[in-house]
Amino acid sequence: MQRIAILGATGSIGRSTLDVVSRHPDRFAVTALTAHRQTGDLLDLARRHHPRYLVLADPAGAAELAASVRAAHLDCEVLAGRAAVARVAAAPEVDTVMAAIVGAAGLESSLAAARAGKKILLANKEALVMAGPIFMDAVATHGAELLPIDSEHNAVFQCLPPHRRGRLAASGVRRVLLTGSGGPFRARARADLAQVTPDEACAHPTWSMGRKISVDSATMMNKALEIIEAHWLFGVPPASIEVVVHPQSVVHSMVEYADGSVIAQLGHPDMRTPIAQALAYPERIDAGVPALDLARIGTLTFEPPDFERFPALALAYRVLEVGGTAPALFNAANEIAVAAFLAGRLAFLQISAVIETVLTRQQALPLLGIDDILEADRAARALAERAVATIGARAA
Repeated sequence: MQRIAILGATGSIGRSTLDVVSRHPDRFAVTALTAHRQTGDLLDLARRHHPRYLVLADPAGAAELAASVRAAHLDCEVLAGRAAVARVAAAPEVDTVMAAIVGAAGLESSLAAARAGKKILLANKEALVMAGPIFMDAVATHGAELLPIDSEHNAVFQCLPPHRRGRLAASGVRRVLLTGSGGPFRARARADLAQVTPDEACAHPTWSMGRKISVDSATMMNKALEIIEAHWLFGVPPASIEVVVHPQSVVHSMVEYADGSVIAQLGHPDMRTPIAQALAYPERIDAGVPALDLARIGTLTFEPPDFERFPALALAYRVLEVGGTAPALFNAANEIAVAAFLAGRLAFLQISAVIETVLTRQQALPLLGIDDILEADRAARALAERAVATIGARAA
């Protein structure tokens, strides 16, 4: 019986994980559920899944949640604060951690799980983007098992030989090909994106995701972050990681070998598939996903990405080349810019302008420890907020 902590339980990944877990009550037990401040949603999940711990990262609603737990006669301990999220991620009564907190907020708890030697199902790509060498060192030093949940990285994982995963240099791999749908603006010229609204940017053609991740898909920042993530997950040089636009979202990624063979992983665009694969690894279990009917789909198409329309892709290679704290600056600037766009303070095309401003004005420093990452994140956010005020006002 795997005892599972789901960090970010009220989000789309968290709910998909609970869906898969509930199909296999003989294999999985929910030990902890965390959320940021969604007290009502977390209470509803607790009624259904009966965890030992409920954790709110934002302490403001903890008293209300505790009172609701008592009124519902639930046997749950309510904890609050980011330190409490990290505590349950490392708790001895937890075997497996689904790290599904969006953004930099998930770094501390993901790292705590690695240092506690847990089986980590990593959906929080920012942990690797911001702290790649530190995070991977913690996994190796403490004997954690790291399984990627992003559909692209999970696909690459499945396409690698089991005994070679994480050791690409010795496995004859020529390229890792990360597929992406291209988002809702794949066919639009960059000049036509000036008046895009948040609702348009969040209307993904194939995936159902949260608003921040949907905007990242529309800018292809999600793919930019995935380039950095793939570099650390699989030890592959940036020059051997390529992005391929695949609008149907059926081929989730591919690995090309030195002999010319290309192995691909296919499936419906449903996150329950990679979640089930990682939960049961090395076995396979039902995820509740229907069979793939390739005859009905008929055609799968592929095209190169437009680096002019999607400047985030080129920036990803640039920050990997610079190294140090540059990826942390990149991620923080994007989080501030996307939040400003969703709040109506910034135009869609200005997201990349804010990121460029931060990367140009904030010097990347050597990455020696977690404090370097946190300081880079803080400085980049402050600079990005100033850039939003300036760039947004200029366009108003």
